[in-house]
Amino acid sequence: MTDRSVSAAVDVAPHHASALSRLMRRMQSGWRSIVVFIPYVWLLLFFLLPFFIVAKISVAQLVIASPPFTDMIKWTDDGVMSIRLAFDNFAYIFEDDLYVKTYINSLKISSISTILCLLIGYPIAYGIIRSGPVTRKLLLFAIILPFWTSFLLRVYAWMGLLADQGNINNLLIWLGLIDEPIRLMYSEFAVYVGIVYTYLPFMILPLYANMEKLDATLNEAAADLGSRPTNTFLKITLPLTMPGIIAGSLLVFIPATGEYVIPDLLGGGNVLMIGRLLFNEFHQNVDWPTASAVAIVLLFLLVLPMIIYQYYQAKATEEP
Repeated sequence: MTDRSVSAAVDVAPHHASALSRLMRRMQSGWRSIVVFIPYVWLLLFFLLPFFIVAKISVAQLVIASPPFTDMIKWTDDGVMSIRLAFDNFAYIFEDDLYVKTYINSLKISSISTILCLLIGYPIAYGIIRSGPVTRKLLLFAIILPFWTSFLLRVYAWMGLLADQGNINNLLIWLGLIDEPIRLMYSEFAVYVGIVYTYLPFMILPLYANMEKLDATLNEAAADLGSRPTNTFLKITLPLTMPGIIAGSLLVFIPATGEYVIPDLLGGGNVLMIGRLLFNEFHQNVDWPTASAVAIVLLFLLVLPMIIYQYYQAKATEEP
């Protein structure tokens, strides 16, 4: 090989290396864009698009047709587009005591259920963190194990436990605590039991994930400085676990507010919540505009507090 060919080969090699480097950067940038783009597509198809469809139906009028609501946009014979919006459905919701009481009852049940899940789940998550590695894995497995069984089957199991001739009443009679079965089914008590049992793992897992990141030496340092366990918990552990408390509370409160299966099966017709009311409006009354308005109001009741919290949290982190 001559000196000229060697020099040419040396000059070409850096050129190919830089071209390959640019190609790799472009491929990485393309994959990064795809990874970021997929969640937005998911939100568009399964959140924003259904939301706009329901919002469109909520401002329509009820008619005896299929589908049972008027079109929002109409074109006249002259080619003029007319938009017809009816907000009577929203006014009707706030004028009728049934809807207002149902909203209040749903928020009350979901709030109390969230507090109960927190009071039960916090000590459980704390105990899992303080346990050994093997015991910790077994306890986490026990928390996740109910998800392997159908949600509906678990609710039906509670129906058998809470029935008048169920296991709980039979056990209380056998122990001599009661003389005759007490009414547990078809009550708010049964609804609370079902919601707390179902959504308790959604409280425990975020708390565990948050507690796992805590520095255990902080509690030891507080104890060395003379702090009592209660004071250490209130001033160190509890504030540091607040993100897990908020995450778990949201994961319990939001789905519990719109719950349908548990109030319907365990509460019967005695406990009316938004989920049951939506079912009645859609399938029994076939009043899609009112049902859509009920769903839109529920969405704003749940989303607006989250937006306000996120705003103030971001504002607090920006402040020096």
